[in-house]
Amino acid sequence: MNDQKIENQLNLALNATERELEKSPGLETGYDPQERTWEVIVKYSGSLESVIPDSILVTELINEYAILVVPESLINRLAELPEIEYIEKPKRLYFARTQGKRASCMTSVQRPPLDLSGRGVLVAVLDSGVDYRHPEFLRPDGTTRIRAYWDQSVNGKPPEGYHLGTEYTEEQLNALLSGAEEGSTEGPSPDVSGHGTGVLAIAAGSNGVAYESELLVVKLGNPRESGFPRTTELMQGLDYVIRKALEYRMPVAVNLSFGNTYGSHTGTSLLETYIDDMSNLWKSVICVGSGNEGAAAGHAEGRLMTGETQNVEFVVGPYETKLSLQLWKNYSDGFFISLIHPDGTEIGPFYERPATQRYRAGGTELLVYYGEPSPYSVEQEIYAEFIPSAAYIDEGVWTVRLVPGRIVDGMYRMWFPSVAAIGSATRFLRPQESNTLTIPSTASQVITVGAYDAASNAYADFSGRGLEGSGLQKPTLVAPGVNIETAAPGGGYQVQSGTSFATPFVTGAAALLMQYGITDGNDPFLYGEKVKAYLQRGARPLPAFRQYPNAVVGYGKLCVERSLPK
Repeated sequence: MNDQKIENQLNLALNATERELEKSPGLETGYDPQERTWEVIVKYSGSLESVIPDSILVTELINEYAILVVPESLINRLAELPEIEYIEKPKRLYFARTQGKRASCMTSVQRPPLDLSGRGVLVAVLDSGVDYRHPEFLRPDGTTRIRAYWDQSVNGKPPEGYHLGTEYTEEQLNALLSGAEEGSTEGPSPDVSGHGTGVLAIAAGSNGVAYESELLVVKLGNPRESGFPRTTELMQGLDYVIRKALEYRMPVAVNLSFGNTYGSHTGTSLLETYIDDMSNLWKSVICVGSGNEGAAAGHAEGRLMTGETQNVEFVVGPYETKLSLQLWKNYSDGFFISLIHPDGTEIGPFYERPATQRYRAGGTELLVYYGEPSPYSVEQEIYAEFIPSAAYIDEGVWTVRLVPGRIVDGMYRMWFPSVAAIGSATRFLRPQESNTLTIPSTASQVITVGAYDAASNAYADFSGRGLEGSGLQKPTLVAPGVNIETAAPGGGYQVQSGTSFATPFVTGAAALLMQYGITDGNDPFLYGEKVKAYLQRGARPLPAFRQYPNAVVGYGKLCVERSLPK
């Protein structure tokens, strides 16, 4: 056939032999050789109800599109109908996950003789929950692959030893899936954002990386106005996951695809040190996204010299209801620190003492705390909270004025809250892209994952970056994180970008390595820092960088095949 109403590929497929169709999955897509029917997409006008024969199955879509299942003998007749404007055959969807897996050198290790699929390894996601009914998380027989699901947002029966949420066992989830508890309100709460569903599908969905692993899910947080979980809930969730892995006597790869900007970024907070402790417990690997702050203009830094006043300017955008500013410096240095309001009013210098200071300028109130070093950090923090007197913080250009006193080191660093928490117009005028990792990706023992665009083989500008010469290599490496198609709640799929969706590629890769080493008996010690070392060794370069490791892409882009011991 060569009908101009029919797209070229369908014309070609209709002219192909049975053998040719068998050899060409692209052409064969949509064809049922048993029924000798074609599934097609049509654009039409008017109504199909009176013109389509009963032997054609019609599914009408919005805006005059339809999906038809048509006997091959009726394709010509269909094309002759004036109501039919155009006919196409369906195409196979090669998920961006598939492209990401290929770009990450996974295809060869998931075929014989290795057949790495995550068997015998747990993959744990601490996130916004998951759609446990999604086919990505079901076995072929329709039962769940989730061994345990702790929903911290549903009050009920928490896991033993904890005091929030409800734990769901594999048996309870299977009962819900089978309809034994149909209509029950006792199941896990919906994954409203879809973030956790998308993350887990990449790491270990049926089309993901570790597609035969068993799953642990923690939905973080109690419902609250902010919609964000707390680090305390994260810590409890991580504790739960490690305990479960010990209970099951299975190695575990843990995915944390979130973070915040609060802290010195030196790995010394209790959250970071706790995660490091968990990294040394049992056979685990913890992967954390580097965050999406690289191009957000939320970080500024510099070095104050004796006799040189410096001004650090930032814009507060319109309708900003909340804002805070952290300044971290060496405790040995003496700074005189003031804020200048957009109308020129100078606030300060702040008193160098650990007490709450209150100021007001225009329609904005300031709470300032001039801190001291802690038992865990030599850094000193000066923290300012902006509070609107009415609805919004005064917009315009503000200035942090730094006047040197006694200078020993002179280095200072400032951060705004995460880009997800403030308006995009609020930013430093001379930002720094380095040292934009989110916490807890700054924890020393975790694998810190940045993002790159696998289609263009270029790093993603939003990806959080480390600090050259810090003595701790961050990020560890990068993985595909741009235009990744992954699962969405309700059984569908959506395209996502961000280090949140790069991290699960590495989490899944860690599960493959642990299967190779522990489950398959090739190396019983292939977990923790050893997995990190193998992934670093196998990482491949990106064309824009000559020196490795570096503060932008670490050791390079994920490559599982090269990471396996030879």
